[in-house]
Amino acid sequence: MPAGKRSTLRNAFEFIPAWVLLKLLGLLPRWAALCLSKLIAQAAYHLHGRLRRVGHRNLELAIPELSADQRRAIVKGVFLNLGRLLGEFSRFPKITHDNITKLVEYDGFENYQRASERGRGVLMLTGHVGAWELCAFAQGVYGHPLSFLVRPLDNPLLDRMINRYRELSGNRTINKNRAVKSVLEVLRRGKDVGMLIDVNTLPDQGVFCDFFGLPACSTTGLAVFALRADAPVVPGFLIWDERARKHRLRFEPEIPLIRTGDFKEEVVLNTARFTGVIEEYARRYPDQWLWVHKRWHTRPQGEADLYNAEQMKSGRSSSVNLAVQV
Repeated sequence: MPAGKRSTLRNAFEFIPAWVLLKLLGLLPRWAALCLSKLIAQAAYHLHGRLRRVGHRNLELAIPELSADQRRAIVKGVFLNLGRLLGEFSRFPKITHDNITKLVEYDGFENYQRASERGRGVLMLTGHVGAWELCAFAQGVYGHPLSFLVRPLDNPLLDRMINRYRELSGNRTINKNRAVKSVLEVLRRGKDVGMLIDVNTLPDQGVFCDFFGLPACSTTGLAVFALRADAPVVPGFLIWDERARKHRLRFEPEIPLIRTGDFKEEVVLNTARFTGVIEEYARRYPDQWLWVHKRWHTRPQGEADLYNAEQMKSGRSSSVNLAVQV
């Protein structure tokens, strides 16, 4: 069989289970969808040893004072948070302006509104906290659509399906590999852009700045766009409120840009400041941040791998795959 046909068949077999799962969850009442997605997350926690080990290793590096039991509880919470994200994402086609308040409430929206009134667009600083897909989606449903950067999935069928769900609220996705012109044009028109800035990146795409006291290679895109467009940067995070059984979309005050006259220095200083905001939220809501991602994978020249086999030897591996879109 030609390679092209094999690839098409593989994409189809990967697409069908994901499509069926989203459709199944989407047909259920919200409480039932969240319960089922919780069960899926609990199964993934027990079966996916690699992600568990990454989570424990990250917590050892970032918050060494935690006990093994505390680390275990946080990592379990991370998996449950991913399950909650799956459940909410499956119901995007049913979320409307009439029912959004039952799922998401604003907290500090005046910070976002004040920045938006300047007419230069808003750069929404966010990260993989809570149900981050719902964070952008809710903005669109509330009448404040934004463009946001995404990494295309390897499977084009899944990629189209996921992006179709993301854009149901009036938002627009931008391929992060071809983002510069598009983002600057959006900001020039006074529109808003969301950026997740808390994942590891390659040395030629970022700079090293402290994250939990360790050098972490962090994307410079947000700082570059803010400095070039003189656009306000407003942190916004979607936090799960267990007591209310809903999410709170919290906006912090605008972050003033650091200007020194040296553009390269400004990029480094502002990226470090933005990364500090992510750290603050990861500390405040540790079970809602993506600890199962190798945040410190890229190391400064000469530094050892923090995720080598010896350091990750605890736990058992599994062939079960849990896809996490970052």
